[in-house]
Amino acid sequence: MFSPQMLDHFQSPRNVGELDPADARAEVTNPVCGDVLRLTLRIEDNIIIGSRFKAQGCVPTVACGSVLTELICGMSVADARSLDSLSIIAVLGRVPQASTHAAELALVALSAALKDWED
Repeated sequence: MFSPQMLDHFQSPRNVGELDPADARAEVTNPVCGDVLRLTLRIEDNIIIGSRFKAQGCVPTVACGSVLTELICGMSVADARSLDSLSIIAVLGRVPQASTHAAELALVALSAALKDWED
């Protein structure tokens, strides 16, 4: 059902926790399934130099949070804004159709954190 990459990111998630201090924070919830993803970022000169996440939810939500933090570290804010759910899903190999909401939740968290940073 789940790809080996998804199971790896679920069983050994990367960048778990919170950055303190953080330059940006966001916590988002999927109102349909109740999954929660919290994201903290450290940004210098418009480059994301650190990212951490905490997730409460299904296997895909944890895996997508883990992948997101790996993808965006070292990325410019502009490039991070251009990520889409297919970028996350590609790293995971595949995501069951019923679980694609997890990649979207990760991107909503990223968007909210970047908005927090701008404000």
